[in-house]
Amino acid sequence: MMLARVADSLYWLGRYAERAEHVARLATVMLNAMLDQTDAADEAARIALAAVGERRAVDFGEVLEAARTLSIDRNDAASVVSSLSSARENARQVREQITTETWERLNLLYLRATGAAAETAFAADAPEFLQRIIADLHQFKGAADATMSHGEGWRFMLAGIYIERAQLIARLLAAGFGAETGSDDHVALVNLLRMGCALEPYLRVYTADINARSILEFLMFDEEFPRSIRFATERIQEHVARFSTGREPGRHDPLRLAGRLNARLAYADIDAIAGGGADELLAEVQAACEAINTAIFETFVAYPLEERLPA
Repeated sequence: MMLARVADSLYWLGRYAERAEHVARLATVMLNAMLDQTDAADEAARIALAAVGERRAVDFGEVLEAARTLSIDRNDAASVVSSLSSARENARQVREQITTETWERLNLLYLRATGAAAETAFAADAPEFLQRIIADLHQFKGAADATMSHGEGWRFMLAGIYIERAQLIARLLAAGFGAETGSDDHVALVNLLRMGCALEPYLRVYTADINARSILEFLMFDEEFPRSIRFATERIQEHVARFSTGREPGRHDPLRLAGRLNARLAYADIDAIAGGGADELLAEVQAACEAINTAIFETFVAYPLEERLPA
């Protein structure tokens, strides 16, 4: 079985890379919404900040600074550069386990996003700065998929990516459609789809009919869209099953938890969700992902010493 420290670093490499991409997209949508010079920017900022755990109102004059903090503030643990720094550190610790192509994509991105010219580049064209980060993270994931062996290490990284994705999309939907904060404004709904990288895929399924029910259905339950929660839970179960092969299930078995979460999404009732039950299910998804995260740590990283030693 893979060394615990290697599995842990690859898992968190995946999580932090996914987090950096998601937050970069949130900040990009915030900044683009400012161009309309309307309340759309305030609402986009509110949703984006709530999606990273900051529940506060932001007026138009504060949107740029809020986006800058989310993007390049090294003192903000939720910022893009903080996540990139953590991703690179985890990659450095397992440099021998990832390919040169994978390491170089991430390292070059980190150096550009945290270098001396980053602040100037952000000030000159913040959306372009963030879009380049997103594109580079796509290249990083593509390099990993195309050049790394699809064994245990790759699966730990992919499990991290999809656990993080399921939680992030659940938080985004809770921010956009929560009982106390939900909005049915057309522009707000379009911005939420953009935050989930879902606008074009959504329009191909639902054409121009943009409404809260359909967005919930698409981002929660679509089996083919790679950023839906349902798609993520299926991949979580798949990857956890593969690196759990041959292990005796423990009291908090990650595979059992992953299977339970996937079944919950597979048999959820969209009518009940759209009728006001979204908050409960989205909270369940976040709690279940946290439980799977803990179970992976306890099973593969912090397992008892006697299990580590040969008989």
